[in-house]
Amino acid sequence: MIIDPNKAVNLKNFLTELRRRNVYKVAVAYAVVAWLLIQVATQVFPFFEIPNWAVRLVVLAITIGFPIALVIAWAFELTPTGLKRTEAADALHEHSRHHAWIFVVIIGAVLSVGLFFLGRYTAPSAASRSGLPAKSIAVLPFENLSRDPDNAYFTEGVQEEILTRLAKVADLRVIARTSTQRYKSAPENLSQIGKELGVAHILEGTVQRVAEKVRVSVQLINVSNEAHLWAETYDRKLTDIFAVESEIAKTIADTLQVKLSDPEQHAITARPTESTEAYQLYLKGRYFWNKRTGADLKKAVDYFNQAIGKDPNYGLAYAGLADAYVLLSGFGAASPKDSLPQAKAAAQKALELDNTLGEAHASLAQALFAYDFNFAEANREFRRAIELSPNYATAHQWYGQSGLAPLGQFEDAIAEMKHALELDPLSVIINTDLGSVLCTARHYDAAIEQLRKTLEMDPRFYYGHWNLGVALEVKGLVEQAVVEYEKAIALDDDPLSAGLLAHLYAKIGQKDKAIQIQERLREVSKQRYVSPYIFAMIHLGLGEKDQAIDFLEKTYQDRDGYNIAYIKVDPFFDPLRGDPRFEAFVQKVFAPKDRR
Repeated sequence: MIIDPNKAVNLKNFLTELRRRNVYKVAVAYAVVAWLLIQVATQVFPFFEIPNWAVRLVVLAITIGFPIALVIAWAFELTPTGLKRTEAADALHEHSRHHAWIFVVIIGAVLSVGLFFLGRYTAPSAASRSGLPAKSIAVLPFENLSRDPDNAYFTEGVQEEILTRLAKVADLRVIARTSTQRYKSAPENLSQIGKELGVAHILEGTVQRVAEKVRVSVQLINVSNEAHLWAETYDRKLTDIFAVESEIAKTIADTLQVKLSDPEQHAITARPTESTEAYQLYLKGRYFWNKRTGADLKKAVDYFNQAIGKDPNYGLAYAGLADAYVLLSGFGAASPKDSLPQAKAAAQKALELDNTLGEAHASLAQALFAYDFNFAEANREFRRAIELSPNYATAHQWYGQSGLAPLGQFEDAIAEMKHALELDPLSVIINTDLGSVLCTARHYDAAIEQLRKTLEMDPRFYYGHWNLGVALEVKGLVEQAVVEYEKAIALDDDPLSAGLLAHLYAKIGQKDKAIQIQERLREVSKQRYVSPYIFAMIHLGLGEKDQAIDFLEKTYQDRDGYNIAYIKVDPFFDPLRGDPRFEAFVQKVFAPKDRR
């Protein structure tokens, strides 16, 4: 390639002319002063409650002004006798000899750097003054920019993986996914969302996947003043996605000045599998697991098993499998004997591969509680899960509801449930379970208030309706209880709701209605699993104590701990207290167990 020497000379002359006309000096000075003005806008404006659009207006004006300043620098020169066109100044040999621009640059740079670090390192204090924990964050749903809507599972998975890594850090409060999913990807009312979730910072992001390439863009925002603390875009191969998730989590921790222990450092930078196929199948499993229906849990089981097939050493996939199996019987999708042993086996395998997985410890604990009635060992696993994943709301929830409440340790149980709510404030399941624990603790008014508040969040949540029905029934408000049970039945075909209504009908003397429901449930039991516990309740309402205890024994044989584990404290079973058979049965359920 031959370079025209005239063009080379012209370019050199042009650069020389730029320097002679002070265009370089103006550009440097403008950049420094512009940065100073931006720092003032972003750090000082919020203090005076100046709207955020004013900050954007300042940035826009500065951006537009830059080329204008360069044009003026080229065309004019500041001389001792005033501002003149450059050609006129050349003719009169009048040129500025002052070095004031150097002082402008130095002073502007010092002020800019000072304001930058002042804003960065006082942001947490501002958050604290607003009543929000300084080291707290919510990861909002990432926006799927891929053309293929089927990639939604991948986008949700990236968000959840970042959240899961952050949740392992004890010095950081991280809001659970179930509370953030109701918000859109880039909402405008960040300060309101921060108050609702109880966090000082929000992470927004987008994900775009094309074939084997991924672009992830994120920005960390202080909700008190909507200042952008950090933003980055990552263009990587699909095989590098774990590195991206780790880098984002580590940068957030650094930006919020979070202390990381050595195990936490390892946890947020871990690479769980080398197989991208296994990872994508795992994400699909989590996608369906989060939907929390019996049918979706079965799909989740299938995807987790496929992920394990691609990588038999993928600990997280076994943990996901345990999470799915441990919930199947609770959502009427399997019997306890068909699901809980598999949950325990999957959790144990996950811990063989990686004993730092808090989710696996929690699922193992739930299986030990519900299937083995091994409360002591279950509680050890719950505590270990919380130690490893202090921000895992479900571990706190299960520990309070399954580990402590059945033993009558209500003060600690309620404290754990409330801590779970701090981490996942908009979870209707955790809100409902808090109401359930309050009811079991015989704080009936508080339980009713809590459950009504929950149903305001989601009026179609059948689980909340039947729990409210129970609280109303034990409070003596039977007519209102009937209404809630009927609502639950209309919303879902869970046999438990019908059993509760039959129990109440029997108690208030409407035995014909109770027996009709009982017969229908017997027919249903020929087609799907119906826990003997439900028939025990109906017989108890009918005053048939021996038959009730017989069905409790069958429930024990079915290993249905989700229902039977509360008999020691459940107000429903007060009519049986003092009965020798019942007391012996309670002793059997709560007797120390060897770990199987």
